Amino acid sequence: MADWLEPGSKAPAFTLTDDQGQKVRLADLKGKPVVVYFYPRDDTPGCTKEACAFRDRYAEIQELGIQLLGVSGDSAESHVKFREKYSLPFPLLVDAKNAMSEKYGAYREKNMYGKKSMGIQRSTYLIDAEGKIAKVWKRVKVDGHDQQVIDAARQVLGISD
Repeated sequence: MADWLEPGSKAPAFTLTDDQGQKVRLADLKGKPVVVYFYPRDDTPGCTKEACAFRDRYAEIQELGIQLLGVSGDSAESHVKFREKYSLPFPLLVDAKNAMSEKYGAYREKNMYGKKSMGIQRSTYLIDAEGKIAKVWKRVKVDGHDQQVIDAARQVLGISD
């Protein structure tokens, strides 16, 4: 199990397929900030609330020039249903073997009501235009998280309100 990545470290490279069958590579996104948010499962209450909060702020996120990517171990088919059901305007990446989630430290042991299991811990990474980790949110609480991400991105980009 990988440790959490820390700010200042190089973001691990990844190549995953999105819900539309397109390959998404971190290397292709160099030169613009990227927000990668890891979430446990499509169409569950917390994950839906988080995705919809990002959806509702997507215009602001785009204005900042940020590429937003959601990542879970769900299938492309599951992602398509989730995106369509909630009109999500950003790509959802398929991390079926949890390889990317492991590299980023998001795939870890979780303890739910005393039962331990491995799974994706809700977490978010802000990667700067140079490919370095600028900010990490571990064990994300959904309420207000969209605002935290936007505020941190503004700070990294040197934009004041």
